[in-house]
Amino acid sequence: MYAEERQQEIVRRARAEGRVDVVALAEAFGVTAETIRRDLTVLERSGVLRRVHGGAIPVERLGFEPALATRDAVLISEKERIAKAALAEVPEDGAIILDAGTTTARLSQLLPADRELTVVVNSPVLAATLGLKPNLTVLLLGGRVRGRTLATVDDWALRPLADMYVDVAFMGTNGCTVERGMTTPDPAEAAVKRAMIAAARRVVLLADHTKIGNDYLAKFGALTDLDLLITDHGLDHDLAGEVEAAGVRMVKV
Repeated sequence: MYAEERQQEIVRRARAEGRVDVVALAEAFGVTAETIRRDLTVLERSGVLRRVHGGAIPVERLGFEPALATRDAVLISEKERIAKAALAEVPEDGAIILDAGTTTARLSQLLPADRELTVVVNSPVLAATLGLKPNLTVLLLGGRVRGRTLATVDDWALRPLADMYVDVAFMGTNGCTVERGMTTPDPAEAAVKRAMIAAARRVVLLADHTKIGNDYLAKFGALTDLDLLITDHGLDHDLAGEVEAAGVRMVKV
């Protein structure tokens, strides 16, 4: 088993069991405890596990929200495939919303240069990138900038959304379950996401497989709010079945 395969299995076990133990993992994989500790260090730096005495806990169980730069370095190929698939949902013209996030940021880089679009964003980073494209009209929602996600939140972001109606909202999420819907750790960011969904004719969720099956503090939408979920082939078969049974159209790339 390659190190990457072992690390993926460690993450799977941590999420399924709530925590993993160094000694037990070493025995299960037939490697030394030091090898497992190195694996856990790699996974902690990737932002998916938090080291604790004798083992590790998945970050979602701690309510921990990794910083933007940390999340951007994780599952790069999966996010790029999801973003490419999302291009098929971009209209020929009209208006779209791009929620702040690492996968939606990749979609922003792929937006065609031959389409006249209005793009509403709540991320100064995305606005700076998109503003350089002459075919796009970029509207940046104001408000307080959250340091962890660099998303604008609070009343100055919410007010303009109340008067908007766009063709498609491309959303990101921290968690997504059949029971709880779409969730995120911060209530202020959840409020903006909720307003984005209300302002869109269609809602497309861009979420890699690690987001499905986990939930966080603040709910911003139900699965019934979604017109499409784009995820990757790493999604557990049973979880995929639960989501599809809830009536969500899903594309796995």
